[in-house]
Amino acid sequence: MPFVTIGGITLHHRHIKATGNARPIIFINSLGTDFRIWDEIVSTFDGEMPLLVYDKRGHGLSDIGDIRSIDDHVDDLSALIDHFGLSKVVLCGLSVGGMIAQGLYARRPEIVEGLILCDTAHKIGTTDSWNTRIATVESKGIQAIADGVLKV
Repeated sequence: MPFVTIGGITLHHRHIKATGNARPIIFINSLGTDFRIWDEIVSTFDGEMPLLVYDKRGHGLSDIGDIRSIDDHVDDLSALIDHFGLSKVVLCGLSVGGMIAQGLYARRPEIVEGLILCDTAHKIGTTDSWNTRIATVESKGIQAIADGVLKV
């Protein structure tokens, strides 16, 4: 299984190289999912363009590390792009993945050729709503919020 350690965090990923000069597409998954949510889409490209999918820290097979803010996820994505020597990327982000994509574009617009933003916003929720959700999961487990997540 492909892993890369960047900044002390080991990230699970799949990097699919392609022939030609097509722009790379990087898929960034939503909260509570791993990169397998993109499998059907990725399989349709069949080597046409470089693709990168990865498990954000704390998701799938990636390390969790110390997450202080969305900026930590932006740091990870930026480092992955540098690690693979990618430029002029198209970012496809779902929900929090879209927030990460927007954060990278704000920080490094010169390496982003395009954004595909799905079911996202520049800000989702409030500090209080996230802290309440975190406390619920820590005290009662993920099943305590599962019904609410699945309804969305």
